[in-house]
Amino acid sequence: MMLPELNGYLTQLGGADYKGYIIALFTLMAGISRPFSGKLTDTVGRVPVMVFGSLVCVVCSLLYPLLTSVAAFLLLRFLHGFSTGFKPTATSAYGADVVHESRRGEALGALSIGYTLGMSISPMAGSFLVETYGYATMFYVSSALAFGSVLILYNIKETLHPTQPFRWQLLRIQRSELFERTALKPATVMLLLAFAYGCMLIMIPEVSVHLGMKKKGLFYACYTITALLVRFIAGKKSDEYGRIPVLIVASIIMCCSMLLLAFTDTIMLFLATACLFGFSHGLYGPTIAAWTVDLCSVENRGKAVSSMYIALEAGIGLGALLSAKIYNNQPSHFAYAFGMAAAMSFVCLLLLLLWRAKAATNKTLTTNETFYPEDL
Repeated sequence: MMLPELNGYLTQLGGADYKGYIIALFTLMAGISRPFSGKLTDTVGRVPVMVFGSLVCVVCSLLYPLLTSVAAFLLLRFLHGFSTGFKPTATSAYGADVVHESRRGEALGALSIGYTLGMSISPMAGSFLVETYGYATMFYVSSALAFGSVLILYNIKETLHPTQPFRWQLLRIQRSELFERTALKPATVMLLLAFAYGCMLIMIPEVSVHLGMKKKGLFYACYTITALLVRFIAGKKSDEYGRIPVLIVASIIMCCSMLLLAFTDTIMLFLATACLFGFSHGLYGPTIAAWTVDLCSVENRGKAVSSMYIALEAGIGLGALLSAKIYNNQPSHFAYAFGMAAAMSFVCLLLLLLWRAKAATNKTLTTNETFYPEDL
């Protein structure tokens, strides 16, 4: 709900030169908090971690209208990252707990439908609220929706057994607990593809204004509706054909969408690239999540998911920060920012093709990286 309007809000506060930090600070805190959320998810339980993440959204959304300096806004964005650092980690682990492994991709795809529905509706709603009632109303509505999430979570049964009571010693993170090694390949793919997502979050509002679009949330609505439709089948297809083949398709489409965005000059082409981006995002999101869970042991599920999300935050943060630096409020630099994101997606494609070729050569077939001759 907030994302399409935060650039304008920060500019209104006098911080136009700090747009890249809107996403970068948020994802930095999310990344820092991931090892803690992963450990707590595997010890205290899935539900308490989900509740904490939602409560952070409630409080931070209420504080945005009260903190009106640039420094205070950026500090709050940093703290707001706790929400994303905690909620998705526990949610993905919970989703993996309640289904058989043969349908894991399908289940995580279904889980992501809720996220996609929210992302398809809320950007347009946020723009409407700002235009009609102002920024404060948008922030308060966001807080109310997050509180609704908290209420729902109180009726969900815990899936981790046995659980431990929270104690401060659980926040002591050992070096071995920072990252789950089995998640290295999924995390690498996530980082490279999420770079484009971070670039999009910063650049799309700017391109929308440049093209004369009053509804800055329209691009987000188009891409999330497409992602929603794709996610009905993406996870199931990754269960059927394997994670890597689906990710190869996703990386090709992502690269094409970024290249088109680099040279878009009409609203129709702009919205068409939104659909391409959504197609790719709908494919790779649940597939990477399922691949991550495939590779780890049950007792390290929270840590593995948090490791994958660390890569997600790193990719989004780097994409947002570097694209904002390259753009530098100059529309003529759009091509350079999106071109860099396309290059990252192409590197991802090359890695996936290399891993698949190695699997074929060594004839090392696993349930996580299945090679099918017809994929050639």
